[in-house]
Amino acid sequence: MEFDKYQEGTEKTAIYPQDQKISYLALGLNGEAGEVAEKVKKSIRDDKELGEETKDELGDVLWYLTRLADELGYDLSDIADRNLEKLLDRKERDKLHGSGDDR
Repeated sequence: MEFDKYQEGTEKTAIYPQDQKISYLALGLNGEAGEVAEKVKKSIRDDKELGEETKDELGDVLWYLTRLADELGYDLSDIADRNLEKLLDRKERDKLHGSGDDR
């Protein structure tokens, strides 16, 4: 599925308070990312492979990210393109390692 089609589809399940939508979505994104981290932590602790349920959690992360982008007026495909261009530029300049936004 393409990003823009997915973004359009998420509108059908977007039920949240409109007066606090940005905060709600950012907190939801953080919460779902935390659930992914918990799956990874437990796989390390129990010395087990990540299961299929991790895909479900990643899907929840994608939903919140997509809704947040949409509510901010951004196209997910543009975000993906921009991020890949930034990372490829950093790789070309041998700046993938390190920290900070201005690499």
